[in-house]
Amino acid sequence: LCSEAERSVSYQELKDLKKTNVVHIDVRERWEIGKYGKIPASVNIPLNELVEALQMNPEDFEEQYHQKMPAKSDHVVFSCFAGTRSKQALSFATSLGFS
Repeated sequence: LCSEAERSVSYQELKDLKKTNVVHIDVRERWEIGKYGKIPASVNIPLNELVEALQMNPEDFEEQYHQKMPAKSDHVVFSCFAGTRSKQALSFATSLGFS
């Protein structure tokens, strides 16, 4: 799991963050979600869709992903299977102006 300037987040920290107003984006592929399960209260946006998704207009984002689009000032946590893709996702989001 990755959040805030490439800082890793433990499972317990994620549980605590989910009690606050955090957006959890799982960047695994859809087949991985099907095989290993969905993380509760997360939105699945495969890494290869992330840059486009974070630049959509909010209505299209909500229609595609069934969740309100995160604002650039929102707290966002990215997760994947082993941590590599979540770090890439964080880098992409930062390059798009997410703080």
